[in-house]
Amino acid sequence: MDGNGRWARRRWLPRAAGHRAGVSVLTPLLETAGRAGVKTLTLYAFSTENWARPEREVKTLMKLFLDTAREKVPELNERGARLHFLGRRGHLPAPVLEALEEAENLTSGNDTLDVYIALDYGGRAEIVDATRRIVADGLSPEDIDEVTFARYLYAPDVPEVDLVIRTSGELRVSNFLLWQIAYAEFYVTDTLWPDFSPEEFVRALASFGSRSRRRGGV
Repeated sequence: MDGNGRWARRRWLPRAAGHRAGVSVLTPLLETAGRAGVKTLTLYAFSTENWARPEREVKTLMKLFLDTAREKVPELNERGARLHFLGRRGHLPAPVLEALEEAENLTSGNDTLDVYIALDYGGRAEIVDATRRIVADGLSPEDIDEVTFARYLYAPDVPEVDLVIRTSGELRVSNFLLWQIAYAEFYVTDTLWPDFSPEEFVRALASFGSRSRRRGGV
């Protein structure tokens, strides 16, 4: 979900205004995903590298995550969304972590749409943390294959990614779900995240649907 800062800067607004505008995209996007038959959606909200941003911006983002959890989760629960937290939990402020865990518990029985929130998430960190857990469990090398390794990821139930949508025209992976996107298709748009509309989301899905996915085969 890239481009909040640039969206604000182009309007001579503080970056926080861009982040708040980005939140407003979520409800219509999730509604569109449900109507389109999407079963799993992962939102990359805050990366392990984002801690290097100015302290004031990080605090603003954490407050925004907390406010969003309080305001949006009841609505998402009514719509049948099941929320999952994806990332490291140790560095998050206690109120944010508590709100996320409450959201997971509240929505655990829903089955319309699985929504994963990648918060303090990094693809490399996930692979390193999985490797550490494998070593800690004492697995021998011959016991480790792709299926076994996947069980040690943050959320083993995250399915293989079909489509990565990259807003704001950035042509990079940005450390996102490195294990899961091995054969993902990409849709890149110059649209900044606060302007990403349901109509463009549908265009992204249509683009994905028109592609031939060989997964390394002929």
